Order: sequence, then C-alpha cells, then structure tokens
Amino acid sequence: MEKKEISSAVIKRLPRYYRYLDELQSEGIERISSGDLSRKMNVTASQIRQDLNNFGGFGQQGYGYNVKNLFVEIGKILGLDEVHPMIVIGGGNMGRALSNYRNFRKRGFDIIGIFDVDPMIVGTMVNDTKIYHLSELENFVRIHKVEIAALAVPKNVAADVAERLVKLGIRAFWNFAHIDLELGEGVVVENVHLSESLMQLSYRMTEVEQK
Repeated sequence: MEKKEISSAVIKRLPRYYRYLDELQSEGIERISSGDLSRKMNVTASQIRQDLNNFGGFGQQGYGYNVKNLFVEIGKILGLDEVHPMIVIGGGNMGRALSNYRNFRKRGFDIIGIFDVDPMIVGTMVNDTKIYHLSELENFVRIHKVEIAALAVPKNVAADVAERLVKLGIRAFWNFAHIDLELGEGVVVENVHLSESLMQLSYRMTEVEQK
C-alpha cells in the first residue's frame, strides 16, 4: 500500500497536539472532545479531526479522545517513543543553550557530544555532555550511533561540516546556521532562522499598533 503523504501544515501541528495533551495529562484530564481541544489550541474541531484522520482517527463519536492514548500515539507518529542520539556542532552561545535544555532528553533527543575547535572550551562539560575537538568527529560518530546533528556554527563553515557529517552517515540535521542547507536526497534538514521569527513578531507588533 502506498504511504499517504501528509502535508507540512499537519506535521507542524502535531507537536502542538503533543504539548497540549501533555498539559492535559498533568491536569488529570482523561478524556477530551475535539471541540474542547479546539478551544484550547485555537484550531477548529473539524481541523483536528481531519488532522488525526490522516493517522487513523483515534477518537470515537460521542466519546472523544482518550488523552493518554492520543498522547502516546502522537508520540509514536513523531518518533518520540525512541531515543535519538544527537550531537551539537559548535560550543558557543547557541550550542551551549541547546545542550543546556534538559527537556530534549525527556522527549527522546539525547545530546551525547558537542564539538568545537576552540582549545579554551574543548574538554570542558556542558551539563553532563563533553565538548570534543572537531578532529575527533569521525571517530566519535563511528563509535556512537548518532542520528541527528544540530549545527550551531557560522554560515561560512556550515555546508562543509554538514557534508562531512553526511559522509559519516548522518541523515538528519537541525540547522541554526544563517544559511539554508540542502544536502541531497535521503537527508532531512530543518533550517531554523531565529531572526526571521523575530521579524515576524515585529510585523505583528506593527500591525497591532496600526489598528
């Protein structure tokens, strides 16, 4: 059977479902209707049903959704039921901020190494993760089953480092360098531009002020 292609808009909403369902569990809520969930998420109930029907539905008419079960199922869809070994390239401010965020491990993203070329920080620790010299990258990746690389490096070196990692078998990149990377078929890249998000915020501020 041919796998159904899921739109990028649906994929972007899945982490939000996961986050809100986690909050509902912490509040002790066991069951929720699409209507109640829509009011919490500011998405229509029809949209929620359409989104979830892409993966089988999970709800029952007149019963709604079992919060715990739906949380688990969406976690599986997002691949969060497995541990994903991850490295960070760049031990500067951004790299340290990523490595200091403990919630990644809770979600199944385990940062197992940080790499840099600065002799002042090589050998030091960020939380419980060691900073290695970039020259140790090949050996480290061969020993450990690294699945994801987060790039927190200047844009002039990002492409070269990424290509180096692709040759080592890494097929998933979380890119914070100020450049859009395209690394070929079979390699997935999430390009993150914080400045663009800030500019969108600026636009929305201006829009509100003009009303």
